[in-house]
Amino acid sequence: MTTAAPIGTRLKALREKQNLSQDEVARRFGFKDRQTVSAIETGERRLSADELLRAIEIFGVQLDYFTDPFLLAGEGKFSWRQTRVVGRALDTYEVDAGRLIAAFRELAPMVGSAAPLLRHALGLSKDSHFEDASEAGERFAVEFELGDVPAMRLAEVMERSLDILVLMVDPIDGVSGAACRLPELDVVLINRREVPGRRHFDLAHELFHILTWQAMPPEHVEDVEPKRRSRVEQLADNFASAVLMPAPVLDRFGDWSALASATKPDALIGRLNDVADEMQVTSSALRRRLVALDRLDRAVASRLPEVKLRNNGRARAVDGPLPALFSKRFVEVIARAIDEGRVAVRRVSYLLGLSIDDLADVFAAHGLEAPYEL
Repeated sequence: MTTAAPIGTRLKALREKQNLSQDEVARRFGFKDRQTVSAIETGERRLSADELLRAIEIFGVQLDYFTDPFLLAGEGKFSWRQTRVVGRALDTYEVDAGRLIAAFRELAPMVGSAAPLLRHALGLSKDSHFEDASEAGERFAVEFELGDVPAMRLAEVMERSLDILVLMVDPIDGVSGAACRLPELDVVLINRREVPGRRHFDLAHELFHILTWQAMPPEHVEDVEPKRRSRVEQLADNFASAVLMPAPVLDRFGDWSALASATKPDALIGRLNDVADEMQVTSSALRRRLVALDRLDRAVASRLPEVKLRNNGRARAVDGPLPALFSKRFVEVIARAIDEGRVAVRRVSYLLGLSIDDLADVFAAHGLEAPYEL
């Protein structure tokens, strides 16, 4: 890392984490005023070698904290979608996830994969109506030609058309996914061990956060099942539902109200489960979407036994093949960087948290030839 700005950013992150004011840090460094600290944090002034050593003493960190390019520290904003995850455990995993993202950020430009010049955004704000978010989701599905089963193409469209890095990961228990924004890169992480319907909904939900980050930055930690969801999260849910279940697609399955009579609850439940399977969503999400579209009466929907919709009508969740770790785009960059000598295999193994053998399996899973070193 050769520029001053990342070192300053990391110093600021440390200062804020330790609840220190710029005045206090200036005093510990022996600077005349806090403006010097401010200039360092914004990259206007460099730390000298002696000052860098002093920073290590002041904050109690290793030199690598300031110099390791394969580290995110104060440079990325995360928003985690989780259920009952202990704070320290999430903080630790955030560092691990940050190494994946930092590896791509560092290596992609080296192998000719430049950061996007423009970012896409939705014209929504906290004052938008839920119907506005749904309409935006419908337009997104049409504009990017997601087809009759949008869940199938969403990750590919996000990576190839929007330059959003999508990583399938094995996180700590309780984490469903996350959105991460860096100055030059947007990333979505998804727990690949979730059932497909939840995985796809998480993906569309995090897409909303990426596309609205500037207008309504999400919370650092989002509870998947809170007693009361924030307005931003409700907007994200409405957008995600519309992306995955556009009204024109659902209407192709016939008249839902015809199945909603009190004498045919099992027929309605069966149709919900079958269509949810075909659309690769959950039956509960499909029911909510149909109610929102006025295709299904709210009172009728509320009377349907949740147990008969759970796991799309199965006794337990179906164990299907897991998506390959990370993404093909990510793995292509890593493979090329190894082949070109930009990074050592052992360093990649550490950054990705994989053994050498597991790393070779990841390349094979994405249909890529393993680098020569493997």
